[in-house]
Amino acid sequence: MNRFERTQALAKTALGLMAERGVEPTPGNFELFYAFAAGENPAVSRVMKDMIATREAFTPAVLDDLRAQFFEPARAEVAVEEAGAGIAQALSAMLERLAVAERDTEAYGKTLTAASGKLGGDHSPVALRELVGGLLTATQAMEARTKELEGELQRSSHEVNELKAKLDDARKENLTDPLTGVANRKAFDQQLAQAMHTAEETGEPLSLLMCDIDHFKQFNDRWGHLTGDQVLRLVANCLSENVKGRDTAARYGGEEFAVIVPSTPLEAAVTLANQIRGGVEGKKLVKKSTGDILGIITISMGVAQLRPGEPAADFVSRADACLYAAKDLGRNCVVSQSPSPKAAVA
Repeated sequence: MNRFERTQALAKTALGLMAERGVEPTPGNFELFYAFAAGENPAVSRVMKDMIATREAFTPAVLDDLRAQFFEPARAEVAVEEAGAGIAQALSAMLERLAVAERDTEAYGKTLTAASGKLGGDHSPVALRELVGGLLTATQAMEARTKELEGELQRSSHEVNELKAKLDDARKENLTDPLTGVANRKAFDQQLAQAMHTAEETGEPLSLLMCDIDHFKQFNDRWGHLTGDQVLRLVANCLSENVKGRDTAARYGGEEFAVIVPSTPLEAAVTLANQIRGGVEGKKLVKKSTGDILGIITISMGVAQLRPGEPAADFVSRADACLYAAKDLGRNCVVSQSPSPKAAVA
């Protein structure tokens, strides 16, 4: 089977699955089912395979969630590249116009210089009229080119501002986890590096919270991955509700989250962690499709304070070790590690 025949077969399979599941054949929905049929995205295949096996409904809301989860990050990266290329192209065009204007100005200056030299001698009225006429023509042409350049630069400036706004939006999207709305792992790495640099320069404390959802796999296995996504959003919302200022809440990976807390010593960070933990425990998980209350979500948390000169990997590792210590202690609790290398407390 050649490439064209394989593509046709996959498209037919995707459309057949969509018809079987009662999914509207929109381009976005087709992209999702084609990816599943092709099997080139393991994450898509895993989630959709489980949904098909359990006969979960592919509602419009569910389909929107799946597209956001699996396709939006890649699109955001493309948008960043396209907006950046557009700005570079617009700036290049502006520079070219300015170079042309510079040449026109230079030519006009030469015309004025030549006219000034001619005015030094005795000239007949006819010669003077010709000289003045030539200067008037050159001045009018220069005025027209100046106005034209002004309009082009205004249009280019407007275009660059629009592209810059798109670039800012795309960059923000590229640093956001599409499922939960908090910062993604890429943004976490950037913010942690910046926070550590600031802490080393100012001497202020920096704390890190690592958080993991207790028994998350059981929710996925029992209620399906879409309910699992609902759990992830619930926890992310609790994190967002409790962070402020320079704090950064991020999805670290899977069901694990992190919170970077600048200018905060260990004791205050532990208080924040317990506040977040209690907030999550106090919420009820409701299945959107049925309204059934599925139970209470709990999280385990580890907290560490940055040690002087400590690498980022070691800092994260210590906070993560505290997280797994909280798991070992029975879950739904907070374990912290002192900034002193010799002491650890729960």
